[in-house]
Amino acid sequence: MLGKKKSLVGLDIGSNEIKAVELTQFGDHVKITGFGHAPIEAKDGIRDTIAEMLKRSGIRTRRVATSVSGRAVIVRYINMTKMSDDELKSALRFEADKYIPFQVDEVVLDCARLPDFGESSGGEGEKEMKVLLVAVKQTLIDEHLQIIQSLGLVPTVVDVDTFALGNAFELNTLHSPRVEDEEKVIALVDIGSVKTNINIIKNNTSYFSREVYLAGNDFTESIARRLSTDNVEAEKLKLNPQGKEEAIEESILPTLDDLGNEIHLSFDYYENQYDREVDEVFISGGSAKIVGLKTAFEKAFDRRIHFWDPTDNLEVKGDRVDVQDMKGHSPQLAVAVGLASRILDR
Repeated sequence: MLGKKKSLVGLDIGSNEIKAVELTQFGDHVKITGFGHAPIEAKDGIRDTIAEMLKRSGIRTRRVATSVSGRAVIVRYINMTKMSDDELKSALRFEADKYIPFQVDEVVLDCARLPDFGESSGGEGEKEMKVLLVAVKQTLIDEHLQIIQSLGLVPTVVDVDTFALGNAFELNTLHSPRVEDEEKVIALVDIGSVKTNINIIKNNTSYFSREVYLAGNDFTESIARRLSTDNVEAEKLKLNPQGKEEAIEESILPTLDDLGNEIHLSFDYYENQYDREVDEVFISGGSAKIVGLKTAFEKAFDRRIHFWDPTDNLEVKGDRVDVQDMKGHSPQLAVAVGLASRILDR
């Protein structure tokens, strides 16, 4: 209907900070109409932190998409005998216990048939299909829903961080003036505070994802040890070196090398599975632009490294959003933007 609009908040409850982005759909395009963030001071205060952040941000809609991550979330890319979608749903519970370390009745299961990659050459391989299997412990979902519903918010989607990352990139390219090569294989690497999300996509479909538990806090601790300071001061120096770039780069290099090796192992696994190289790497997250990262990763991967802003190419309602504050936090907003982009699904 002409003039009708709808909104959705992407609520990213991270380890150290909560981020929220509100997208509003106007006809066939979306606009950022709200943004907020707040540090998590205590795990038992998350509910109050969200409430205060939403109040300050001026976000109005109550509809929320959120996501889960961590060791209670299992993602597998499995081969199954070719079958219809209805048959796949029925077979899922019988197949799942082969791939997940939990009891099937403890988890919420979902799956999706992956598009043919186009490299099979007949024979027995044609009798199989690749399926994305996701299992999340029910208790983790219940915790998220309890917090959201206790605030009077309406949960519409519970996603997984790595897939929200992919959705943010898809939205970014959808509104980009550049025309992307659909055959290009892209690795999205989002470096958070306690973990790094890796999502390898082709034509906006995830063919490999993984969480690596090396990230921003490890860089901070390396800086603190090297400069004999506390973690609070080290965190500030990580974001603003204040003339100590060389010392900081030296202090984090071993951790950068370790993270680069883990990411490279992910590339190797993907490339061995599909006989196709990763073409480009796109970096986001709070530690994305830490000194020395681009040089170390380009050396480790021998590929072009791009830093991207998930809020780029999107209109912003400037009278409701502090654009300068949002842009200062934009590398950290990939998951929140990806969650809010689910408004286009509905």
